[in-house]
Amino acid sequence: MEKLTFDKLKTKVWEAADILRGSIDSSDYKNYIFGLLFLKRLSDVFEEEAEKIEKETGDKDLAWNDPDEHQFFVPERARWENIRKVTSQVGDALNKAAAEIEDKNPIIEGVIASIDFNSDKLGDIKQRDGTLLRLIQHFSTISMKNTDLANPDILGNVYEYLIEKFADDAGKKGGEFYTPRKVVQLIVNLLQPKEGMRICDCTTGSGGMLIECAHYVKKHKGNPRNISLYGQEKNMGTWSICKMNMLLHGLPDADIRKGDTIREPKLLVDGQLMLFDRVIANPPFSLDKWGHEVAEQDGFGRFRHGIAPKTRGDWAFVQHMVATLNSKGKLGVVVPHGVLFRGASEGKIRQAMIEEDLVEAVIGLPSALFYGTGIPAAILIINKNKPAERKGKIFFVHAAEEYESLKRQNKLRDQDIEKISNALKDYKEIEKYCRAVDVSEIAENDYNLNISRYIDTTPEEEEIDVKAAVKELHEIEKKRKVVEDKMNKYLTELGL
Repeated sequence: MEKLTFDKLKTKVWEAADILRGSIDSSDYKNYIFGLLFLKRLSDVFEEEAEKIEKETGDKDLAWNDPDEHQFFVPERARWENIRKVTSQVGDALNKAAAEIEDKNPIIEGVIASIDFNSDKLGDIKQRDGTLLRLIQHFSTISMKNTDLANPDILGNVYEYLIEKFADDAGKKGGEFYTPRKVVQLIVNLLQPKEGMRICDCTTGSGGMLIECAHYVKKHKGNPRNISLYGQEKNMGTWSICKMNMLLHGLPDADIRKGDTIREPKLLVDGQLMLFDRVIANPPFSLDKWGHEVAEQDGFGRFRHGIAPKTRGDWAFVQHMVATLNSKGKLGVVVPHGVLFRGASEGKIRQAMIEEDLVEAVIGLPSALFYGTGIPAAILIINKNKPAERKGKIFFVHAAEEYESLKRQNKLRDQDIEKISNALKDYKEIEKYCRAVDVSEIAENDYNLNISRYIDTTPEEEEIDVKAAVKELHEIEKKRKVVEDKMNKYLTELGL
């Protein structure tokens, strides 16, 4: 049997969206497609394990009915061959199958049961049954057993591909659960996570930033199993996608909590905030109603630099992250440009952080990189353990001019990521691109971190070759004379 490749699975799973297209909102596709993909994968692997155990032991009951013999035990009712046999009230049957799987596997509690296959979003019962039966039939044509995959990374890679496609399809809503992969790669490159580290994304979305940290460690010859991944996500549907994402990437130990990071931080040890070596995040831009009402009575000491304004929570999230860094910790966070220069309470918070020498770098990104907003963003790198030669300085990078322009949004290229990473690593001035600035100069600018204050961001004026321009003008005049003579000749022939 031919192995299942990335391209084949990608095409097959994206075709599932065509079955849903027109019947439900595109922002809801991901829940049903990811849910069925995950159920099929669990069932196929369970079946593969059971067949192997039965062959090795000759004990059929042990192989198919003993939960202790499987990484994930799939009860009989929830096995794909039985799901395929259901012809009516399919949504209800899928919900019950998901609930039974979770009952037997506490590690995935809430992951698939959070998806309501019996939802009115899929239409009335007849429409719902028809759509779900077509999806089940569609997924039945592929096998996702380990032995059928061309390589073990296929499922995780296809899952990431789909998350990006669904974010693109969902437009503005896509930004709620997905950060473009190239932006994630850039921040991870700047943070350089290593084996043995504890890493957190407190607004984790679908988990791409944590997974990229694992990829980075593996790429640099480390074992991704030897990093500890933590996250928190407020949206229940996005949380379940994140959990599935971690499992399909072979990261079952990632600890992803449900809840509002500001109002109810869940990553705690003995009632205190858990501390991390690396924190990476893309919190919601300028969130209104972010939790101002709880900030003044915060019991975790997160807002010691000041309380963010009620209608803009950017500095609340940044301060939460800073409070979760250990003494050698480093943070990479995406922020809207307003965070760099807005005054009042935000200006005071920014000043306090600069005076404490926490800010290591400010990187200005191109506009229109993110789903749902065309505004340019920046990356703040905050370091609790700045090297001696970087103390009392902030490194600015003007990276807003270099990108690939696509139809719906802009995209960072590999060479852009490399240039930014090398600039921060080399820590040398490049005219109109980057420079290290003493905090004393920033203080003179009222602690404003707007990049154009410290780097000349005006576009280069194009030099005009006067001789070439005059020559080109003469050539145009000659051509004009030829055309004019020809036109006059025609007019004379016509008696005009």
